[in-house]
Amino acid sequence: MTALVPAENRSPQTALWLAACAGVLILQILIEYGMGRTPICECGYIKLFEPVANGPGNSQHMADWYTPSHIIHGFLFYGLAHLVLRRKPLAAKLLLALVIESGWEILENSPIIIDRYRAATISLDYYGDSILNSVMDTIFMALGFLLAWRAPVAVTVAIAIAFELFTGWLIRDNLTLNVLMLVYPLEAVKAWQGGL
Repeated sequence: MTALVPAENRSPQTALWLAACAGVLILQILIEYGMGRTPICECGYIKLFEPVANGPGNSQHMADWYTPSHIIHGFLFYGLAHLVLRRKPLAAKLLLALVIESGWEILENSPIIIDRYRAATISLDYYGDSILNSVMDTIFMALGFLLAWRAPVAVTVAIAIAFELFTGWLIRDNLTLNVLMLVYPLEAVKAWQGGL
């Protein structure tokens, strides 16, 4: 990851920021393990991509149709970090993004959020992420963060819109709908997502 850091930002301090980033990821793994999350899919194998959005393998493997949402998290967290940590090095901004994403992943896999998803959305069979999937969600967020750092704003916005439209069309869910249904569930949206 050091190769991704601009030469002017490479320093012993940057190495500490990057070590803290790794520490956040390790802490996420340990907390989720302590919460009783399964390390990998209970099916016993690992897939690079789970193509069935409402199947038992969703949120259990390395990537799925919700991966674009986590990449968009990275775009948003880069924007936030750029605003609030303007004078800090890129690695410090990445640390902020990782803390937010890891915190969300831990909360998302707690009984309160799992039960909320099952009650308010069409995700009746959702029982939480495997640790592998959760960590990969955080890594995909970091990739989105780094893409937002390198890409022009217009390109980043276009990719986010394309991801939202594509996943909305393909699986009737995306980041926008996920947040809406978690915060303020609408029966009409739930019916549409269920294909009714």
